[in-house]
Order: sequence, then C-alpha cells, then structure tokens
Amino acid sequence: MCGYFFTGFPGFICQELVKELLSEEQQLRKLYLLVLPTMKSQAIPIIQNFQRQYPGTSITLIEGDITQPNLMINDKELALLRQEVHYVFHLAAVYDLAVKKEIAYQVNVNGTKQVLEWLKTLSNLKRFVYFSTAYIAGLREGIIYEQELEHSAGFKNHYEHTKYLAEVLVEMEKQVIPTTIIRPGIVKGHSETGETIKFDGPYFILNFLDTLKFLPFIPHLGRGEAEFNVVPIDYIVKGTCHLAFSEKAEGKTLHLTNPSPITIREAYSILTEIHLQKAPKGSIPLTLAKSFLCVPTARKWLKVERQALDYFTWKGSFDCSEARRILTETEINCPSFIETAECMVKYYNEHKSNRTKHIQIS
Repeated sequence: MCGYFFTGFPGFICQELVKELLSEEQQLRKLYLLVLPTMKSQAIPIIQNFQRQYPGTSITLIEGDITQPNLMINDKELALLRQEVHYVFHLAAVYDLAVKKEIAYQVNVNGTKQVLEWLKTLSNLKRFVYFSTAYIAGLREGIIYEQELEHSAGFKNHYEHTKYLAEVLVEMEKQVIPTTIIRPGIVKGHSETGETIKFDGPYFILNFLDTLKFLPFIPHLGRGEAEFNVVPIDYIVKGTCHLAFSEKAEGKTLHLTNPSPITIREAYSILTEIHLQKAPKGSIPLTLAKSFLCVPTARKWLKVERQALDYFTWKGSFDCSEARRILTETEINCPSFIETAECMVKYYNEHKSNRTKHIQIS
C-alpha cells in the first residue's frame, strides 16, 4: 500500500491535489497531511468529507511545522512516516506578493531546507514533488526554459526571490533525492466550475473592475503588453498527478504554464466585457496607477496589491515543451483563458461578498 505525504494542507492547491489523487488512484492508499496546529480545526471537516467520499483510503492528519527540525512531528509519527511514505508533495509556502522578507524566507527557504533534511530519513521514498513557481524567473526577460534556474537579474518581490532560493536548494539535492519540480503559472479556479478558495492573482483584475463599475467607462491600465500566463487549478493537479508517477519526469523541472498565453490587455478586455458588458476605453498610465496603489486606503478599497502591477510590464515568456512532451501521452490539456473566463466571472460574482474569499490587503 503506497503512502503519500503532503505539506501545505488545507491550502487550495494541496486540497485539489489530494482530491485528484483520490479520484484517479483506485488502489488502497494511506495519506498523511501535515497541518499547522492553528489550521487543524479548518482541516478536520475537509478530511472527514474526503473519508466519506473515498472510504477505502486512510487519511491521517499530522500536526507539524515545516520551519522546525523534523517538521516538528512527534517521534512516534516520525517512525511511522519513515517506513510508510513513498511520495512526498511539498506545497507549503507563503504565496502573498506583498509578504515581508523575513516571513517569506523563514517559510519558503528555511521550510524547504527542513523538508529536504527530513526527506533523507525516509526509507522508501520513490518521488519528491516540489511546488515552485514559474516566476522564480524574477526580472529575467525573453523565453524562460524549464532547465534554466540560476540568474542574477533580480526579483519583483520577496515571494519570487524566496521561492527561487528554495528551488536552488531542491536542485542541489536532486542527486540524492528522486525529485520532480513543478513550476505552475498563475493559478486560477477550476476551468469548468470556477471554484477557488481565494480571490488573488488574476482576481485582482475583477476586484478592480467591480469596485469601479460605477464609472461611465473603464480605462486600460498601461499598455498591458506583458504575457498573462494563467492556468486553471484542474490542469495543475491533473498534470502533477501524472508527472509525479512518470519515470520521464524524474529529475526534471517542468513548467505547468499555459502553452497559449494571451496578453494582460487581452485578458483585461475579456474580463471587462464579461463582467461589465462593455469594452475598456482609453488608458491610465501605469505609473499613475502604481502611485495610487501606494496609498493603503486605495489598495484596500480596490482590493488590489500594489505588487500585482509589476506583472503588467514584465517581458518574459515561459516555454513548457518538456512538460507538454510528457503529457502528450495523456489527454491532459490546458484550456485557453477565453474558454474559462465566463465561469471565472460567474463564480466571482456569486462569492464576491464572502469576505473569507478575499485576501487581506495591507
């Protein structure tokens, strides 16, 4: 019986990945989900629901903290995991674009270091799947290839920088730990239902549009020539579930990005037309928009992080040839943004009044 260990539960990607694994893998299995003690009460009802849906699965909640030695797991559970875990999925991280440097470093870098040290104690490890981000490219421009990592171009925020430093640590251990690194693009809700846990990333555009819908016309923000590489969560988890068990993916770093991205201006126009039933008109200089978002009350009113605008001018593009080459043996494909935009807006409108869906803007 295979044992699977996940960090980052009950985060959105982790929840969906567990759900996908349970629905796809029919054999009996054991799942161990690492959860912070402060998140235990939130995790329990989700696990109970999984157990009702998949009665043949053993799901165990493990209290711990990735920033501590041995992930702060007690000795009895450590001994059990050492023998029973075959696959480890490390998703725990701080994803906030506005995160402070010290917090990002402690969780994203030191946390990954502690996970790597713990992995070396596992007797039966078959694969370590590490969730990075395509945006470890930072300020690099041009085509970003999957095999490329180290650079000195700089970063747009502490999230990007610390995820980069963490991936460097993972890369250094590939010789001793069987590893697959997943670099997702910007993750949005389910392609068919629109379901998501948080309105961040691409949803900042919808927050902006919804707040300003009283205006007689909605302007563009700058030229919007940057690539808008958004991928629905179901593509991410289906792709990961295949790659985690593929021999071709062992030792590889793979971009789960959209192979047919559009520009931010195109995405902005699509969302404006669907959400407000009108096309954008005119344009506000991006420098003016950034200045406005330097004011905390403005950020909170618009529900938009200032750092999000840095992606409107970034001139990078992700090559995902290796990931697509491996996934061609499946029917897993990434839908275009325009195919999924309507259900994205529909879900947003149905849940925008739910405060728990919105991230706290500082």
